[in-house]
Amino acid sequence: MESLILLEVAAAGLSLAKIGACVGAGLAAIAAGIGIGKIGSSAMDAIARQPEETNNIRTNMIVIAALIEGVALFAIIVCLLALYV
Repeated sequence: MESLILLEVAAAGLSLAKIGACVGAGLAAIAAGIGIGKIGSSAMDAIARQPEETNNIRTNMIVIAALIEGVALFAIIVCLLALYV
């Protein structure tokens, strides 16, 4: 089945590098979503256990989520550059 798909892709004029770039961009977006979801879940757990530390936990959560978004955006840009260059 996989060889048939690769044969169809080759016939359509797409290279494996372009397919890899698309898969890489998709994986980067999915991984970032999962990571930010885990951060949010852990932060809500921590706030439930220590309500007096809500502001510190929320601040750290936002900073870490922003760093993950930055890495994901960088990965997607690299995949798009591989796609078009």
